[in-house]
Amino acid sequence: MQTPIRTTVVGSYPFPGWLSFASQHLHEFGPADIEEMIEDAVIAAIHDQTAAGLDVITDGEQTRLDFNLSFYGYIKGISPDESATRKFGPAAHDQRGKHQITGHLAAPNGLGVVQEFLRLKKLAPAGPVLKASIPGPYTLSGRLLPNGEYKDRFAITEALLPLVQKELEDLVAAGCREITIDEPSMSCYAYKEDTKRFVDIFNKTVEPVAGKCNLSTHLCFGNFKGRPVGYRSLKPMLPDFLEFKVNEIHIEMANREFAEIELLSSFAERMHVAVGIIDVKNYYIETPEDVAERIKRCLQYIPADKLSVAPDCGLSQTARWASKQKLVNMVRGAEQVRKSL
Repeated sequence: MQTPIRTTVVGSYPFPGWLSFASQHLHEFGPADIEEMIEDAVIAAIHDQTAAGLDVITDGEQTRLDFNLSFYGYIKGISPDESATRKFGPAAHDQRGKHQITGHLAAPNGLGVVQEFLRLKKLAPAGPVLKASIPGPYTLSGRLLPNGEYKDRFAITEALLPLVQKELEDLVAAGCREITIDEPSMSCYAYKEDTKRFVDIFNKTVEPVAGKCNLSTHLCFGNFKGRPVGYRSLKPMLPDFLEFKVNEIHIEMANREFAEIELLSSFAERMHVAVGIIDVKNYYIETPEDVAERIKRCLQYIPADKLSVAPDCGLSQTARWASKQKLVNMVRGAEQVRKSL
């Protein structure tokens, strides 16, 4: 049985300021310098999460400069395409880079997540559960442009699927027992795409590791530069997303003011539910009392032993000072409610 009201995170954590600066000047550093910086940044992310008292921690995704684009560095058969990218004006998703497909898609050296997990395993203290996260193939396909061989996004997704499958298998082989498949593109586009097709893609992706780890998926409505991108409703996901082969589903709630919270009961009948209870797009720092009140609302629809609480999304787009205090207060609020059970 799971810890009642388990406290967890989606995956990413803000870079320390010095790492953001250094990432823009990597040509000045040697490979040993870069590895030292990465370890130091992961140690900082671990420190903030363990100091907050989280039950589940990650490496903060400190090696990922972008949610998708960082993985493209591991994939052969693509090259950057800047022609369609808007350079100026308000920050938005259309300013993120795209890539042309130039050949057969392959990742002969993996996607880097196993190395991230092994580094986390080496640096983390005993106690917290260690989690790895990886974009699913549909989300990973989002910045790749179709061509003659891969005629649409679904064709690209099918080509990427075995690459993600292999990374998941290698993660489990490396000892990872908690894995999140990030598929926000599925939740963002559920209102206009075939949701049954999404479920088939997802379940095919996780089939080799289903039952071998605590498997979850993260669904949100986008968080690039603190901005959503999709139609923000759970209704288009139901009932098909109930067929995801996962132990836990993570759903953004705080930024949506807990709209449609009653729909979480459908998920809770099939799986554990991690509720996004901290708003990563808002610099209001939720108090422990705020958190406790939100958890009590969730308990009307989800049993305590099936409920986890987390930020809505990764914290990479939220300043570190705010992220630290939001996590501290999230844990304090969860502890308040646990004691009252």
